[in-house]
Amino acid sequence: MTTLSWAILVGAAAAVVGGWLGWLLNNRFGAKSLEAMHKRADETVRAARREAKKLKLQSILEAKEEVLEQRSKAEQDLRSRRGQLLKRERDAKSRQQALLQQEGEVERRFESIDDVRKQLEDRDSQIQTELQEIERLREAQNQKLESVSGMTREEARRELLANLRAQTRLEAASMIKEIKDEAQRHAESEAVKIIALAIERAASDFSAERTISIFDLPEGSDLKGRIIGQEGKNIRAFEKATGIQLLLDEENNKVTLSGYHPVKREIARRVLETLVKDGNIHPRRIDDLTRRKRRRLEDEMRRAGQDATKELGIKGLHPEMVKLLGRLRYRTSYGQNVLDHSKEVAYLTGMLAAELRLDEKLARRAGLLHDIGKAIDYEREGTHPEIGAEVGKKCGENDVVVNAIASHHEDCEVISPISVLVSAADSLSGARPGARRKTVAEYIKRIEKLEELANSMTGVEQSYAIQAGREIRVIANSREVDDSRVDLLASDLAARIQSEMDYPGKIKVTVIRETRATEFAH
Repeated sequence: MTTLSWAILVGAAAAVVGGWLGWLLNNRFGAKSLEAMHKRADETVRAARREAKKLKLQSILEAKEEVLEQRSKAEQDLRSRRGQLLKRERDAKSRQQALLQQEGEVERRFESIDDVRKQLEDRDSQIQTELQEIERLREAQNQKLESVSGMTREEARRELLANLRAQTRLEAASMIKEIKDEAQRHAESEAVKIIALAIERAASDFSAERTISIFDLPEGSDLKGRIIGQEGKNIRAFEKATGIQLLLDEENNKVTLSGYHPVKREIARRVLETLVKDGNIHPRRIDDLTRRKRRRLEDEMRRAGQDATKELGIKGLHPEMVKLLGRLRYRTSYGQNVLDHSKEVAYLTGMLAAELRLDEKLARRAGLLHDIGKAIDYEREGTHPEIGAEVGKKCGENDVVVNAIASHHEDCEVISPISVLVSAADSLSGARPGARRKTVAEYIKRIEKLEELANSMTGVEQSYAIQAGREIRVIANSREVDDSRVDLLASDLAARIQSEMDYPGKIKVTVIRETRATEFAH
């Protein structure tokens, strides 16, 4: 119900109550009381009516305010929608205008394309006419040339091809030289790939041959079980203390010591030899023996280094260098003991230096230390010349000695003639028949084959195989081979050597061409 209805109901109820009270008072209190009650009832009714009227007016005002608020919101919404519609209309007009502009641009482009196509067709027709005229002129010119030269077209073509063949061969020789120069620049990365592949192919054979030591156990002994120990504790202690893996052969009475480090492998062999000899095998004794054998071997290596320096008359060598020199006693390269090889290189370098009137003692020192990096190349990264040069510099060696160590495999620039002598002596020692498990017959056969291949090449006058077949020097006939064909001759000979010979490492091919003029004054 509305406020007005509630006001009317309240007034009616008040009237009823007032009448009832009036009747009651009239009956009880008399006429005066009834009249007073009628007056109060009338006043109550009037007050209720006034309140109802007031409430009615307030409801009307609230209704009007609500209507005005709703109207204001509707007007705002209408204005917003009208603005959006106007904006969309403007956007549509601008897009329509842009489309009209694009349509006009496309039409203009089509007209331009049509013009260009017409021009191309005219140009093509003109070119065809010119080509026909050129062909007619060329035919006429050929006929004139044939009549002037007295040669047919086929004869002229053959002569031209012969000239082109000679010119192309000269250009090919020049291109070969450029390609070889380019290959030299990229040779290092390719060499790394080739070496990696070679290592991958030969790793198993090399490991089987160079990284194990065989130890024979006494016949009829039960030492295998004792070496293993209860639940394998002895063999685990041995491998932990020595750093070398122990392999037991089930069929033969042998033990294999496997490890890359030659010094550790020698210590392990000595420890195992002592354990087998006295039969007292347990982890504590293995640790004690390993420490004692390591100290004893270090003393032996130090003495071996001192003996080498005394033998060669070298003084003032840093103790660390002496120690590393002694370690080379247990290092091999291609089956050649590195300490013996170093002493041999030192003798050869000293003799070469004496012949050339250079410092013989310094040359011997450089020759002895040239492979010092091989003593610790198992423990550090880098090539043995790099490691050796680093150790030499750290121990205060002469710059000439350090350079000889670093450059004996042509890894860096040479600063002294002694470095060249060390490299030559290293090659002589390694190439000596028998030094690296090669027979004299193999070297002779390689040299004969090299010279035979070289002498069979066109334009070769003489050839000489040197450095035990590691280099071939060819004397070219200057009348048959010009300067542009020297590189081509060297390339052809190298290709034949690669395809027709088997050899380790690499063979250097050097072609020499010279022209001499000799006259006598009387």
